[in-house]
Order: sequence, then C-alpha cells, then structure tokens
Amino acid sequence: MSDTVDLIPFNKPYMTGKELSYITEAHRLGRLAGDGDFTNRCHSWLEAHAGSAKALLTHSCTAALEISALLLDLREGDEVIMPAYTFVSTANAFALRGAVPVFVDVRADTLNLDENLIEQAITPRTRAIVPVHYAGVACDMGKIMAIANQHQLTVIEDAAQAVMSSYQGRQLGSIGHLGTYSFHETKNVISGEGGALLINDSPMIKMAEIVREKGTDRSRFSRGEVDKYTWQAVGSSYLPGELIAAFLWGQLQHAQDITQRRINAWQFYHQALADAEANGVLRRPIVPGDCQHNAHMYYVLLPVHVDRQQVIDQLKSKNIYCVFHYIPLHCSPEGRRVSRWDAELNVTEDIAARILRLPLWVDITEAQQQRVVETLLAAIS
Repeated sequence: MSDTVDLIPFNKPYMTGKELSYITEAHRLGRLAGDGDFTNRCHSWLEAHAGSAKALLTHSCTAALEISALLLDLREGDEVIMPAYTFVSTANAFALRGAVPVFVDVRADTLNLDENLIEQAITPRTRAIVPVHYAGVACDMGKIMAIANQHQLTVIEDAAQAVMSSYQGRQLGSIGHLGTYSFHETKNVISGEGGALLINDSPMIKMAEIVREKGTDRSRFSRGEVDKYTWQAVGSSYLPGELIAAFLWGQLQHAQDITQRRINAWQFYHQALADAEANGVLRRPIVPGDCQHNAHMYYVLLPVHVDRQQVIDQLKSKNIYCVFHYIPLHCSPEGRRVSRWDAELNVTEDIAARILRLPLWVDITEAQQQRVVETLLAAIS
C-alpha cells in the first residue's frame, strides 16, 4: 500500500516566490559578503517587529548563542541555568566558554523551563538563565525576568522556534537582555541556515558588533565612525553571506501570512484530536492564555503504555513521517560530563519518551492532515 499512497513528509521548506529574485538582485548589486543591503533590510525589519534595540543576522542560532556567551565573558566554572529538554546548541554555546550548564526540569503543560524551580538552582557561580520557548510557546517571562533582576542575572532567550510568537503582547526574543532566532529550514521563517541575535540591553550593542565581526570594530569602520579597524576583543566570523540575507528578506516580508497559514493547520489538528484527548487516547499541546504561539509544531503526548516506535513505524508504513524530538541533554554522554543538575528531571524524561510530532508545513492540506489523524489514531488503538 505504501507504494500507492502519496508521501506525507514531516516538513516541507516553503518559498514565497521572492527569494530567487532577491538573490539575483544581491548579485547584481555586487555585494555577496555579509552586511550588505539585504542584511540591513532584515536588521531593520527585526528591530521594528520585535522592538529590540539592535538585531544582528548570524549564520545560525547557534552562532547567536555563542555571541551571547562571549558577551557575558564567561569563565571556567560559571553556571548557566537552562532546560535539559532542548537542542544541544543551547548548552554547547556556554560549555565552549568553560561554563557549566545547570539543568532544571520543565513544566508538564508547556514543556518549557519550570520557572518555579529556577531559584533553587541558583548558586554564587550562576551568571545567566536561558529559557527555551519550546514549540514557539512562551516561557513565563514575567517570573523569569523578576528572578533574574533579583539575583542580577542575564536572561538569554533561546527563541529559535519562536519567531512571530509573543508573551503578553511582547515578541519573544525581545524580553530578555538578549534573544536568539533560528531561520533553519525546519523553522517557520527560513533561509536554509541562518539566525539572528536580538540585543535588548543597549550597552551590549557595541561589543556584540565587535564579537560578530571577528573581534574587530569593522562595523564602526563601515559606518565611517573610525578611520581604520583592528582587533578589539575575542570574536569570530558570525555573519551570514548576503545571498542568505536576500533569501531571508523574501521570507520576512511574508512572515505574517506564513504564520497564519501554519496556525490554521495547527488548529485543524487541535480540533480533530479533541475527542481523542477527551477519551484519554493522547494529550494535545497546552498554550497558556497570555501566550500567542506561531504554530511551529504540533505534537501529541502518547500514553505511557503505547510503544511510540511502533506508532512511528506504522505511520511510516502508510507513507506518513512523524518523529520524536530531543534526547534530554542530561542523558547524553557529553551532558553527563560537562553539566550538572541537582534534582530529578522527571517531567523532562517523561515527555521525551512520549512526545510525537506530526507533519506540519505551510501548504499541508486538510486532506493530508485528516489522513495523518486517522492513521495515528488507528496506530494507537
């Protein structure tokens, strides 16, 4: 049967139709290295949309996190609080500077960092908190910022999945001292690879530009503020090329439409699976009332007694590709070596074992989604 049924992949990168013409324009302008006209357009859009003091494109969200770690001037043994249920880049960026990722459990409802467990993880070595907005749903940024202010800690929002999401009307990535975005092809707004750093604490802007430009003051030189540029601090090459920025510009112009179409698809799944949740077959995502999500993903949590791999295999046999997500970082070899956690991460381990992500992209049809739902429920029963 799988040979005759159309494939439903987990993800399909979406193009608005403007990307290739903008890439051609970038070539015509004769500027293919970073920080050209299209990069500046993207910077202006991000700053206006998020309300951030400064936005800087990077070649990945990983790079934006690494810049954040450099801006904090982290030293060996400094500690950074974060969830273990996140992508490895969240921890890597700080471990590279010799800092210790300190893992805190996540909430059972949103799968986000549990704000009520943060304070007990703070020690005299704690320097920062890194909330990860899982599935584009906001962490409780009000409480997290209050804790950070009380303990004089820096907040770096890992908003890789959260472009166009908000918390109490404020765009995610713009609430902490720093915010990071991803434009990887698996995200909502894409450039293949790519990311951005949002700087919401203005005094950090000058050093962020230096770190991003290989540790030099080249950005100031380009603006005519100095007559030459030179090595000012430790940094690296974090700029994306102008072709990446041109592609991204074609996406940003349609970001609202992309988001709305994904939300429509997300809502279809949510309504179609309501009865299954009511009957205890699975659990749907939970979005708090003060959070506006961007429909980055739709997932379900399977009952403990259901063999997730068997469900995935059955869906695959019907040409439907569903996937699970992260192996919690504290369960990984490197996580055990360089990180610490002072309490059991029971919720993290539970949801990591039961989560199943369903196919979702801009152009997915209701017929495809209905097929996913019916096949999923048949596989679980």
